[in-house]
Amino acid sequence: MATADGTWAYRDRFGDEFGRTYFRRFGDGVVSSLGIGTYLGEPTDVVDDEYEESITTALENGCNVLDTAINYRHQRSERVVGRALAEADVEREEVLVATKGGFLPFDGERPADPGEYVREEYVEPGIVPREELVRGSHCIAPGFIENQLDRSLDNLDLGAIDLYYVHNPEAQLEERSRKAVYDRLEETFTRLEERVAAGDLRYYGVATWDAFRVHPEHANHLSLPEVASRARAAAKEAGNTATHLRAIQLPFNVHMADGFTVEAHEGAEGAESALWFAQKAGLNAFASASIGQGRLAEGLPESVAERLEGESSAGKAINFARSAPGVTSALVGASSREHVRENLDACRFDPMGAEAFDRVFE
Repeated sequence: MATADGTWAYRDRFGDEFGRTYFRRFGDGVVSSLGIGTYLGEPTDVVDDEYEESITTALENGCNVLDTAINYRHQRSERVVGRALAEADVEREEVLVATKGGFLPFDGERPADPGEYVREEYVEPGIVPREELVRGSHCIAPGFIENQLDRSLDNLDLGAIDLYYVHNPEAQLEERSRKAVYDRLEETFTRLEERVAAGDLRYYGVATWDAFRVHPEHANHLSLPEVASRARAAAKEAGNTATHLRAIQLPFNVHMADGFTVEAHEGAEGAESALWFAQKAGLNAFASASIGQGRLAEGLPESVAERLEGESSAGKAINFARSAPGVTSALVGASSREHVRENLDACRFDPMGAEAFDRVFE
């Protein structure tokens, strides 16, 4: 498990190589403001090898945030993260490992009959009650999430996970009311609080695509204040003195800045954006799609690019995401060693200050 001593030691080893605020607080430790994402890529051995090399390069050169999910590349991404972490010249206590559960994963490759696989692997054994399935592929019931947490521990070959996200709970809104989704989240949070007490989980969070960055009237909206309230209730139910809800994840980049611009959540002083609410509530925010899944490497709007430091469009896009108030770490895919080194080089520049960032939106 990542520790304060371990992550601060990692920061002491690499911090002088990067720009201002490259390392940022997470709990009682620190993490790099560049994180490695593992979503993209075909489920092949070749891509596995590329990921392993890239993740190892990142860990050994100043990036100590690894983000994955059990469904990414049919469980292959988790397994690669585990292998790379074991092989890299770093200590386990220096690295934040985050994964997610919610989408039913295949195992290594897409089966010939996905419906039959889901039925035999999850429904018939009772892991997922049929009525809990949405789209035939998504579930956030506590028993299923606990099952997935255990599988992730096995895939990663770890004794504990630092941050476990409930993955895209807004998918449940296709078939359930918001109240029903909040109720289910509270039940699942309670189970995760129990796993924290058991010692194989440090923190949990909610990873989203739409939920926290759309207006309240949007069909996929979930209230961050309500989610935080349900986490507090879950901690009390589990007998913990405080909630271990620690983080949110949402897309954030030049073209998807809604997490900063859309005032979708009711704070103490009125409506606030997800990033502002999270910051005030003590929640770390992790930015997914920081370079638009590669698209922003081809260019940024000139009015934004001219305000950012960096030697490439991808580097400037990373620094835009790192500059947003409340963002702890910007997640970027690790497609090759060269790209990892380029992304790390971008972080040798300082991010924008708060006033300069605000002026982008004037």
